[in-house]
Amino acid sequence: MMPLDTSRAPRVAVAGLSARLLAQSAARAGLSVVALDIFGDRDTREHAGLWFDIGKPDGNGLSIDRARLYDALEHAARLPRMLGLIVTSGLEPLANELSRAPGVPRFIGNGAQALAVRDPRRFFALLDEAGIPHPDVRFAPPAAPEGPDGPDGPDEPEGWLVKRPDGCGGTHVEWAGDVDRIVPRAYFQRLAPGRPMSALFVAAHREAVVIGFAEQLTVAAGRLPFVHAGSLGPALLPADTAARVIAAIEAIVWKTDLTGLNSIDFLLDGEDFSVLEINARPSSTMALYETVWPDAWPRGLIGAHLEACLHGELPPVAHGCAAMTPPPPLFAGQRVVFAPEGFTVSRDFSDACFDDPACHDVPLPGARIEAGMPVCTMTFTAPAFAALRDAMEREHARLLQRIDTLSRS
Repeated sequence: MMPLDTSRAPRVAVAGLSARLLAQSAARAGLSVVALDIFGDRDTREHAGLWFDIGKPDGNGLSIDRARLYDALEHAARLPRMLGLIVTSGLEPLANELSRAPGVPRFIGNGAQALAVRDPRRFFALLDEAGIPHPDVRFAPPAAPEGPDGPDGPDEPEGWLVKRPDGCGGTHVEWAGDVDRIVPRAYFQRLAPGRPMSALFVAAHREAVVIGFAEQLTVAAGRLPFVHAGSLGPALLPADTAARVIAAIEAIVWKTDLTGLNSIDFLLDGEDFSVLEINARPSSTMALYETVWPDAWPRGLIGAHLEACLHGELPPVAHGCAAMTPPPPLFAGQRVVFAPEGFTVSRDFSDACFDDPACHDVPLPGARIEAGMPVCTMTFTAPAFAALRDAMEREHARLLQRIDTLSRS
């Protein structure tokens, strides 16, 4: 835990597997930040007056310890000038509970509203009712009959995914044919064509403003075929397609009363799209839009989240909610770097990353990072998508070389 921030600014608690992005945006909004996550990266602590470790005490896996979480939140709730709690990825299963829990900071975001989009039976029924396209979904394994309300006969598991509705970052998605166990509350979704995309939006009073579109990057990791590895944006969509995605978002928000920052994941196949899921909390893609349009968000997108949740106010129509003519002045990208093999972070490696303006989520010296675990996040800007991709490949290779040179097992 770091020393208490002595400024007189209002405080906000930000929590998730990694709180760096929210802490950075909240600091931009002029807030004093209390961060709760499992990494305690150097730049997270730089932006936060207080940091609490909410990871499992044994360090086993990327998971949050419930007892540590509540202990930290109860401490944060006693701090002066505390506005409330904003959560990001990793706390989706507890959102409704946290929104009702006594003795913790006021929940700023989607509590009960999130149930309508996190419960796959309710969510895909909502999409069907609204005529919003999505890949085929079923709630029994593809190799078994669904029953009178499902398909007429069984399907082979090939070409189907199994998903847990309480997961994040692609760690909740596996090939159905590879799963040899019962996954509680899981559902099955047919693999569909298209590029993985997302749209970030702000909602209040059953209305929504779309901030922009982004292309999502994924990598395969063992049994997990689509682990989140970054994003590029703002992405340019055909005007008609953008309008239909926006209409789908507006229909979902009208039916669910989502509030604040949210994102929708979808597949883009030519000019067609199909919805995958809603993330009913701030998304990592907010960093793209804060980078590309800094003057539009002088108080960060967390500022827009607070205005929507606490005062019901939406930002003006954003730059990214149509085909964007003229195009944005530059494009931004972020890419998660995963460890090719296990290593212990050296002081030289941590310092080199901390001094590198393209490097974020910088691990502390002495941290142990196992093979396949995230090391840090690289960010980039370029005048065109092609140049952005080239820069990302170069910087990714440079970071891997830095790992090899400055930190060894």
